[in-house]
Amino acid sequence: MGQLGIWHIWTCAVIFLLKFPVAWHQMAIIFLSPPMDFKCAQPPDVDKCSRDCKQYEYNRSVFTETIVTQWNLVCDEAYLANLSQTLFMLGILVGNILFGIWADKLGRRNPLVAAVIIQLISGVITAFAPWYWLFLILKFITAMATGGTMCTSFVIVMEIIGPKWREVFSVVYQIPFNMGHLLLPLFAYFIRDWRYFQFAISIPSVILISYYWLVPESPRWLFTTGKIDEAAVILEKAAKQNKLPTDHIRSDLEEASKRNASEGKTSKGDMTDLFKTLNMFKKTVIMIFNWFVCGLAFFGVAQYMGQIGGNIFANVAVGAALELPGTLVCIFMMKHLGRKITLISSNTLTGISMLCIAFVSKDTKWAIVALSSAGIVGMSISFPTVYLYGAELFPTVVRNGGIGICSVSARVGSMIAPFVAGLSYSYHTLPAIIFGLTPLVGAALVFLLPETKGQPLPETIQDGETFGKKDKKISTVEAG
Repeated sequence: MGQLGIWHIWTCAVIFLLKFPVAWHQMAIIFLSPPMDFKCAQPPDVDKCSRDCKQYEYNRSVFTETIVTQWNLVCDEAYLANLSQTLFMLGILVGNILFGIWADKLGRRNPLVAAVIIQLISGVITAFAPWYWLFLILKFITAMATGGTMCTSFVIVMEIIGPKWREVFSVVYQIPFNMGHLLLPLFAYFIRDWRYFQFAISIPSVILISYYWLVPESPRWLFTTGKIDEAAVILEKAAKQNKLPTDHIRSDLEEASKRNASEGKTSKGDMTDLFKTLNMFKKTVIMIFNWFVCGLAFFGVAQYMGQIGGNIFANVAVGAALELPGTLVCIFMMKHLGRKITLISSNTLTGISMLCIAFVSKDTKWAIVALSSAGIVGMSISFPTVYLYGAELFPTVVRNGGIGICSVSARVGSMIAPFVAGLSYSYHTLPAIIFGLTPLVGAALVFLLPETKGQPLPETIQDGETFGKKDKKISTVEAG
């Protein structure tokens, strides 16, 4: 079916649509729980956070209803708003794991369609939740489904795209997320009630049910599970659309299947191999920390921008708009500067930008927005970079496990992010300092990693251990 053709582009374009609801659900907390001014209404002469206060009065000039005003998530209960986002990120982590397992056993397409349907149903029902505990449960279910769409869709894209184009498509895959983030403040501007807003970002997923008919099963998965005939049908269709010959596809698959069956696996690895030797331990820990940085800083700075004050819609829109050029710049930087310099540069940009906020008056909103936007740009470069860098750094026999651990680390960072961003209510500079120092530490650690651009992928544990050491070469097929 070739490296890249009309069939590849059409299939990827259809799959990329699901990144819009991924962005909407992940970033929704910014407008579900925006900063709300309030005072004690009953009795009116006591402190608003006094235990004697029985009823609150909210300033509804911007938002008519939020989860804060719906369930009085203020004062001692304020942490509950951040808890909802932490549980959401935990749900994405659980969804990544569960749907990843199901996708390996059942194929890629059916779990993807199931995740889309669950995301649609739970997202819509969330808009009608009468109790906060039910709201949390439904958001968690939505998050698991969202995590499922993320992992299964990325795997399909990487399995159908030829090796020559995977670098580009691994970054282009993030662009619809950036566009979805940019559309979110537009939704919120016209829909000021959280229930209607939640419904509006959930119902578009009904279109994605068409994936059952539009998205093919991964021919690579079909082949590796012995379903040669089904794989051949999809590959022949793809080849026809790409105007390539189809005569030998089925026979080539049968021959490759017989050859693989006659060849035994000569090298296996497990997760503990990532930590057994000093060199592998160093590279694994550094990569894990940098994924944590991306999860913490990207989602944290995005939420922080919603709490700066001023025009929340403009603040979020500016930050989101700058993600797109950042992602496009990432392609150029990784191709021409390599993964190492790209990650160091982008982390440093975020770190310095956020630390500068500590020296800016909290009343200078435009400067804080500008510096935070620069921080978002840095993370929009770092996130796609760590995906590719990690995949190229870990040996093939433990690559999935290595990326899995890193993904968990990123989710842990994103779970902590809401609470760090929430510190801005009490300590203006503290979130900026935290979001600034962690990327700088990550950038410093990357200096200890080898460059992977243009290098053969390490296959065995021994390859992984020697990779990056001076005067050492890895013995892979790619290395010749």
